[in-house]
Amino acid sequence: MISRKRSIQQIVEEQVQKWNYVRREPEPAEKPDLVVTISREPGSGGKLIAAGIAEQLNFDLFHQEVIHEMARSAQVSRQLLESLDEKGLSFLEDWIASLIHRNHLWPDEYLQHLLKVITAIGKHGRAVLVGRGANFILPQKDIFRLRVIAPRHFRAEKVADEYGVSFDEAKNRVIKTESERRAFVQKYFHEDIAAPENYDLVINTSTLTLEESVEGVCAMLRLRM
Repeated sequence: MISRKRSIQQIVEEQVQKWNYVRREPEPAEKPDLVVTISREPGSGGKLIAAGIAEQLNFDLFHQEVIHEMARSAQVSRQLLESLDEKGLSFLEDWIASLIHRNHLWPDEYLQHLLKVITAIGKHGRAVLVGRGANFILPQKDIFRLRVIAPRHFRAEKVADEYGVSFDEAKNRVIKTESERRAFVQKYFHEDIAAPENYDLVINTSTLTLEESVEGVCAMLRLRM
């Protein structure tokens, strides 16, 4: 059985190999590669929408759990930095320094690694990043910030169906996860995760199907690519 740490290491090694291969190709004289950041309410289907967008646009997909494990490892953080050229490293260092100063952040070891991991991924471009406050880290001009929401009762019903639990238990799970995500963004970025001004588009999946959501977002993204 492969351990979680080993599986993350494999993901990183494969991703770095892919980036190194792409870097050897001639750079197109077009717009910089876009990055999509996705913030979602628990049970809203944001993870599925992220996967759909990545598949349609052939973007790399980084789920919250993978980003979190990357940020916990100093070795992974170093590997991602080594995947950047000198110009990319200079940008990363300057951007993180300005971000910390501008937002009055006091980064602990985890946040330091998280900033490096997300900024390195963002610098390579053509990626979908789910959670971990990526929309508060990357330069706004280079990203499309999506927020996926739905009424709480709707999301609780989805969670109950998915995990085979009662509606009340599902509702408690939704509320707990909501609280944890809100606290994470407040602690590390001093921001309100639900504030609409922090996003370019907010989608309500109680009125749009997942397929409609993916198609709509991809149509908008293609206009910017």
